[in-house]
Amino acid sequence: MVKGLCNIFLFSNFSLILFQKLLKLKKLEIKQVFLALFCISFIFSLFLWIGFDSSTPKFQFVSEGWWLPYKNVNFILGLDGISLFFILLTTLLFPLCCLWIWPFIGVNLKFYLYSFSVLESILILAFSSVDLIFFYVFFEIVLIPTFIIIGMLGSRDRKVRAGYLFFFYTLFGSLLMLLGICYIYNVVGSSIYEAIHGFTLSTYEQKWIWVSFFFSFSSKVPLIPLHIWLPEAHVEAPTTGSVLLAGLLLKLGSYGIARYCIGLFPDACLFFTPSVFTLGLLGVIYTSLTAIRQIDFKRLIAYTSIAHMNLVVLGLFTCNTLGIHSSLVQSLSHGFVSSALFLSIGTMYDRGQSRIIRNYSGLSHTMPIFVSVFLFFTLANLGLPGTSSFVGEFLLLTSIFLVSPYTCFFSSSCLILGGGYSLWLFNRVSYGNSKLIFFDVSKRELLCVLPLIFSTFVFGIQTKILLDPIYCTVYNLCEYLIL
Repeated sequence: MVKGLCNIFLFSNFSLILFQKLLKLKKLEIKQVFLALFCISFIFSLFLWIGFDSSTPKFQFVSEGWWLPYKNVNFILGLDGISLFFILLTTLLFPLCCLWIWPFIGVNLKFYLYSFSVLESILILAFSSVDLIFFYVFFEIVLIPTFIIIGMLGSRDRKVRAGYLFFFYTLFGSLLMLLGICYIYNVVGSSIYEAIHGFTLSTYEQKWIWVSFFFSFSSKVPLIPLHIWLPEAHVEAPTTGSVLLAGLLLKLGSYGIARYCIGLFPDACLFFTPSVFTLGLLGVIYTSLTAIRQIDFKRLIAYTSIAHMNLVVLGLFTCNTLGIHSSLVQSLSHGFVSSALFLSIGTMYDRGQSRIIRNYSGLSHTMPIFVSVFLFFTLANLGLPGTSSFVGEFLLLTSIFLVSPYTCFFSSSCLILGGGYSLWLFNRVSYGNSKLIFFDVSKRELLCVLPLIFSTFVFGIQTKILLDPIYCTVYNLCEYLIL
């Protein structure tokens, strides 16, 4: 029964969308149906976690669907230690986003929720695809609902420009990967991940294919200079759009690098490690310094998000078990913390209708619960001991130090710098004289962040439940990586 859960919670999304299409439901009923849909998907993903065997690196819960009439191109879904937790993160964030837009009564409500449901399905398919061609298809299709959420459902004048910026930056980066996939299929004779992993490509072949894959994934992470679209997209997107961008879309990049660049092209990965280290370090330094001069809440958090994801890339290219393991943990932790920070900013924006930092002060007098939540996630973003970010960052910096002490020094210095401006931001909005009188967080808003508080705290205290399922998969990835 557990084996069939993959198909159940994937295609339940599409069936309920069709069900919605047939029935003329009221707006409240529409929200209730979609919230139930997202909660069911999350419950199914918990069953997958419970039934997951941590002692093997092989794909589990493998399901085969329809297939193309070409040799060795099959629609295969499966989970291993890496994809399992990205799917858990995906199914956790969507019900929270659905609950967040509960007061929304605009004419686009059904379209809004359709976009959410389609995006969740595509992300789950992308994270669980075992066939490389189908992974590419879902990796590309994810652009469409994301463009709709940013470019059509955003609240500001430049939202369409931001949507196109996101679309073209990530689309053009992905076209190179398509060339690499076609070459792999012609040489290997299969697009199934395990068949490619067991096939030995020459070092020259690995290098140019690695470049095509890495360019595509680096535009999603994003690394500099491919990061320009992200701050613009965050500013123009609605709150839930920013949550999904930071919490999930960026994770497609780190997932792709770990799964494909490192897993399939180990020789090329070792060859390009110095270049990626340089690029990642420049990204951490540049975005940390740029964040200091931001006056917009969302831009500031967006740049700190880029800095943390660049640090994740540095950890991945330490090319050792500790570095890759800690990078995946930090990537998941970033999904919890950054999502909560954008929800916090959305709380302030809903009341003050402004994202300019100087327009807020003294919130501790009128919004004590909000300030407590904002403080928790501000400290978690800095790597407070007891949170999941601390585990990820500590192990990350340790793995980087083992490879390059200088890179570790500059990276940690930028994180300290990030701590300074994050605490300044919290102090600026929480204390001083109140400029405006706002009511504190509602029960709905508090319910949206409580699962993120719980996840951040539990994975920080009991990290073993997160580390163990990933270990065998990471060890298998590092089998051919010998520094």
